[in-house]
Amino acid sequence: MTLDWTALDAELDVWRAGGLTLPFWWRDDDAVEGTPDLDRLLALSARCNVPLHLAVIPAHVRAELVAASGDAIVLVHGWAHANHSAEGEKSCEYPVARALDERLAETSEGLARLSSLFGSRLAPVFVPPWNRMAGDMMEGLGAQGYRALSTFGPRGAAAGLLRINTHLDPIFWRGTRSLVPAEQLITQMARDLRARREGQQDNAEPYGFLTHHLVHDSAIWDFTEALLRRLRDAPVAFWRADRDLPQGDEI
Repeated sequence: MTLDWTALDAELDVWRAGGLTLPFWWRDDDAVEGTPDLDRLLALSARCNVPLHLAVIPAHVRAELVAASGDAIVLVHGWAHANHSAEGEKSCEYPVARALDERLAETSEGLARLSSLFGSRLAPVFVPPWNRMAGDMMEGLGAQGYRALSTFGPRGAAAGLLRINTHLDPIFWRGTRSLVPAEQLITQMARDLRARREGQQDNAEPYGFLTHHLVHDSAIWDFTEALLRRLRDAPVAFWRADRDLPQGDEI
């Protein structure tokens, strides 16, 4: 795959010249068991030397994933990745129409189950399926021990929870389900970085790259590797939830 990285390279050059650093992190969703695709993902993380955050579905996780996931940092991905939205509404496991107690019972059990399996490899970050949930859950999640919430897009306020979102998704979900045109992704990231540099977006929030290893085709794998390799030589600091997540009153 031959890609034109000119737009992103030019923006990164401005960052480099200005002594700026981009905090960056990588989140991959929907893990439940060891698969050849997961092996490929872990190999890519090791080859590019970029930390991998694996959002795991608690209700369906198999014990084999503990060993199969290597040294990936584990996050809590909802409970069962089940859609509870009314017909015609966007998919959501935690819509406001569900009783709050019922929703929070699932998030509590999800944290407990993954903690028992993964121990210190679990970071207390909640990743709602489809990157959305009712806003009335924030306080309850914090009381359960979650330190951060991760969805998609530039972050907003989250009442006691740090927001560490993702911002670039290479999959054309509503179209081919293959790679979004690469030039569009490169332009988007360059534009996002410029907005951070100019103070229009918060550069204190790590810039998140979102993947889904179970549905990648060769074009998505190739783009992912090309991007991660390029960032190794860029003015980038790789964020890790197991090391960099604020504690207690730091949030």
